[in-house]
Amino acid sequence: MSGKLNRLEYVRSHGLGNDYLVVDGATFGVKLTPEHVARICDRHTGVGSDGILEVCAPPGGFDAAVRIYNPDGSEAEKSGNGVRIFAKFCLDHGYVPPDKSIKIHTLGGPVEAHPLLREKHRTMLRVSMGRASFRCADLPMTGADEWVERELDVGDRKLKATCLSVGNPHAVIFDAPHDEAFARKYGPLIENHARFPRRTNTQFVRVVDRRTVHALIWERGAGWTLSSGSSSCAVAAACVRAGLVDRQVNVVMPGGTLDVVVHEDWRLEQIGFAQEISLGTLAPDLAAELL
Repeated sequence: MSGKLNRLEYVRSHGLGNDYLVVDGATFGVKLTPEHVARICDRHTGVGSDGILEVCAPPGGFDAAVRIYNPDGSEAEKSGNGVRIFAKFCLDHGYVPPDKSIKIHTLGGPVEAHPLLREKHRTMLRVSMGRASFRCADLPMTGADEWVERELDVGDRKLKATCLSVGNPHAVIFDAPHDEAFARKYGPLIENHARFPRRTNTQFVRVVDRRTVHALIWERGAGWTLSSGSSSCAVAAACVRAGLVDRQVNVVMPGGTLDVVVHEDWRLEQIGFAQEISLGTLAPDLAAELL
């Protein structure tokens, strides 16, 4: 399966351990309702993934368009890992001319992917992710014009947070214990906090030096995840805003490291890889439940 996808076909790929299924909305044949998405993404009764990327017809001025579904069936505005996976898919499967930069439409705004290195086993890409905004209205978030290094009441804790949008909402937590158990406990509380009417992604960070930040990710609609491209961008921007790091940052996550550049005007770029894992077709039994 090296060309465009047909009925019930998908490609599974990952970036730093964050895996997505890519399907062609024009040919897949299954309507991507929240219930269907959740079933397909289930790792026990479905194919299993951190979400689905749907190829859509691009509007004018774009080379490609994608809709991004979380594994709980909700829809995400933007995904950094997802965009790299989607760009590689478009290059590999004939949806755009090979080895060119791709302007991609997402619900969170336009992004541009530039292939840097086409290795045999993966593709390295540089992705322009738009600008960071610290305006609460852009997340959205209630209660202030900006929420920068301010305390957020979360269950039995007060946590120092910087909240921002990179096309989707993020809460970067600076003063929390840097361990998975803490992230799993407080991540869902922050995700569903009353101040975030559309929920939020959450990152628990530890600054190592001017070029390096460690981050643990709780992703809106997905939960604990090994990595996140948009979260890495949010972490870098929040740390730059706090004066903790330089404008080129290595964000280290359990799934690997993503390089992020925060420009003076708050434009964000990420550099990382995407790799295909498997090519497949939904089996007749599962398809019968979804059609």
